[in-house]
Amino acid sequence: MTNEPPYLRIAGEIRRRIASGELGPGDPVPSTRRIRQEWGVAMATATKALGALNHEGLVRAVPGIGTVVAASGRERAASRGRPLSRERIIRTAIGLVDAEGLAALSMRRIATEFGTSTMALYRHVPSKGELVRLMSEAVFGSGPPGPQPTGWRPRLEREARWLWKQYEQHPWLARAMAHLTRPMASPNAMLYTERVLSALTGLGLTPEQMLHIHLTVLGYAQGIAMAVELELQARQDSGVTADEWMTSMEPRMDAIQTTTAYPVLSTLFGPDSFDLELGTLFEFGLGRVLDGVEVLVEGVRGERRA
Repeated sequence: MTNEPPYLRIAGEIRRRIASGELGPGDPVPSTRRIRQEWGVAMATATKALGALNHEGLVRAVPGIGTVVAASGRERAASRGRPLSRERIIRTAIGLVDAEGLAALSMRRIATEFGTSTMALYRHVPSKGELVRLMSEAVFGSGPPGPQPTGWRPRLEREARWLWKQYEQHPWLARAMAHLTRPMASPNAMLYTERVLSALTGLGLTPEQMLHIHLTVLGYAQGIAMAVELELQARQDSGVTADEWMTSMEPRMDAIQTTTAYPVLSTLFGPDSFDLELGTLFEFGLGRVLDGVEVLVEGVRGERRA
């Protein structure tokens, strides 16, 4: 029998899956919750196992997705040997900011990733602001897959869920696109707007109502998505995952809930309480927003029939 700590045995098994190709670059590795279930260990042990793999550079955290297999050193070295291009700079910047947040982005940092000078980047991208615009443009470059549904509500739901998926995969995007009154000149983002407005045509809505519906759905998705970016920043600042933070807060929360000051709130977080998951919250709120839009649409239709 081995005296190897459980977290090292778990890390070793995940490392074996990566080495064998069972898990490739970008593939999700077992989450802390999955590790707890599969190996029957505590949260701290599961977190320590992933921490060991992260320290080795084998995995990296991607908000909205989880912990994924990182590119190998050989792949990164091969990438450095290829000629610079605007497309490569944009892809590298997106990968960096997905993992570390928008605050980590600088032309110098991207140059370091390529092993070149900052001036070499400026031949392809004139500024950091333009790079962020091009990154956003790249993310919006493809719309929802599959056939388009019929009916304004299914079409709006499809576009909103596609937008939410982009925000989950790219937490920086919500802040980069957050200026409703000063939008960027982004043709691909404008295609998203065009798809939303197209879903609202023929309903009798005024141009102002159509634009307000689009901005309401957009603003709602951005607002929830901001929490994804904040979680990434909190994890980087503290080194503590959301699960670890919740675990550390349990004694304090239990003590607060035993008081009589919160008679309703204390009933919501018992042994069988739910986990607050942002995707579920998004779906709940989206339904309520579209319920309100449906009242408006039906009211306009009623006026036209009268």
